[in-house]
Amino acid sequence: MLKLFNTLTRKKETFKPLKDKKAGLYSCGPTVYWYAHIGNLRAYLFSDLLKRVLEYNDYKVKHVMNLTDVGHLTSDEDTGEDKMEKSSKREKKTALEIAEFYTKHFKKDLKNLNIIEPTVWIKATETIKEQIELIETLEEKGFTYKTEDGIYFDTSKLDNYGVLWGNKIDLEAGKRVCMKEKKNPTDFALWKFSKTKRQMEWDSPWGIGFPGWHTECVVMSSKELGIPFDIHTGGIDHIQVHHTNEIAQTKGAYNKKLANFWMHNDFILLKKGKMSKSKGEILTLDKLIEKGFDPLSYRYLCLTCHYKSKLNFSFSSLKQAQTAYFNLKEKLSDLKDSKGEKGESYKKEFLKYINDDLDTPKALALIWKLINDKKVSDKGKHSLILDFDKVLGLNLKEKNKIPKEIIELAEERQKHRKQKDFQKADEVRKSIENKGYEIEDLKQGYEIRKSAS
Repeated sequence: MLKLFNTLTRKKETFKPLKDKKAGLYSCGPTVYWYAHIGNLRAYLFSDLLKRVLEYNDYKVKHVMNLTDVGHLTSDEDTGEDKMEKSSKREKKTALEIAEFYTKHFKKDLKNLNIIEPTVWIKATETIKEQIELIETLEEKGFTYKTEDGIYFDTSKLDNYGVLWGNKIDLEAGKRVCMKEKKNPTDFALWKFSKTKRQMEWDSPWGIGFPGWHTECVVMSSKELGIPFDIHTGGIDHIQVHHTNEIAQTKGAYNKKLANFWMHNDFILLKKGKMSKSKGEILTLDKLIEKGFDPLSYRYLCLTCHYKSKLNFSFSSLKQAQTAYFNLKEKLSDLKDSKGEKGESYKKEFLKYINDDLDTPKALALIWKLINDKKVSDKGKHSLILDFDKVLGLNLKEKNKIPKEIIELAEERQKHRKQKDFQKADEVRKSIENKGYEIEDLKQGYEIRKSAS
């Protein structure tokens, strides 16, 4: 029995799909104006884990992810510049070129993290017609009003606005938001008018402009999955504004829930706080790779922490995760055929943990317990761990690869040794060890291996 924490009801619930053994899953995708940082990527590791758990439970999953390529402003208060247009000016490329470049890079990040691509990719710019139709429906039902800069949703017309976060509206008009012509501090833009010529703008019944970010996701999710669908995922930062406003529009237009389950992962924290693209404080997966880390060691690190908990990130914790990850792979590859039990009880226990709201810390601890269980045969261990990896997604069957950076350092050390500059050679050796590897000199050449601890 699969139980998941539902933000909408603020409790764990047994997952019951709308259609037998089928699950409709929508994940808020990236705004493709810049690189995704590792905090962003945790959200996609979470949705990938959820999808894998559903499939492990024999559900056929239709997973939809959007690509926001228009309409996401630099402020949640519907002010500031469109992020795509701003990036276009910064990089002196067209908005389309920006979207294509960062979409390609995002998909590369997913591949490096062994995240299964969604069943359906959908772009905001592909659904402008449907977004206009949704706004027209809201207008007909009396939920909209016009200001000088756009068409807005009147949240006071909705009895249960803010249901996702407990209806605790504590925003004070004119103090925490830029009111301008807004009737209520929580009102949000459905359609923004083009004040100046933009690269991405469309004609509409209200004039030339572009859609609001919150409207896009309602249309893209419902177009592919219907209303309601089973599960909607995203980061915890989406709860109070973005996802709340998706729910509001769906209730206003159709008097229905958009999704039955709403699931959110928590932040990754650095010493100075959470990462912020607006402040330029980001750490990308590329930077981790440049520092000699296997990207799947970051996946392993995320699995050591429950998705609903904050994860304190440091390079020290990542190094420890990489050591544990590499050691697990080494131990798996060293397993020989031996006599013993099959260890079937481990499979039941693994299923119990992952079906208890995706409890990966306990699932990982179980694998290490299995590795060290002398009663279970090596063949049984090997089979079980590879089966569990269908959920964990760590590519455990692949042997450890020595990163290019480590090989280059080893070659540099070899060069110093040939020049009899043993001091520099020793400095490079220490650098290699600091990155979690050790080097052994042989009669011919050398051997590099992952440090045992």
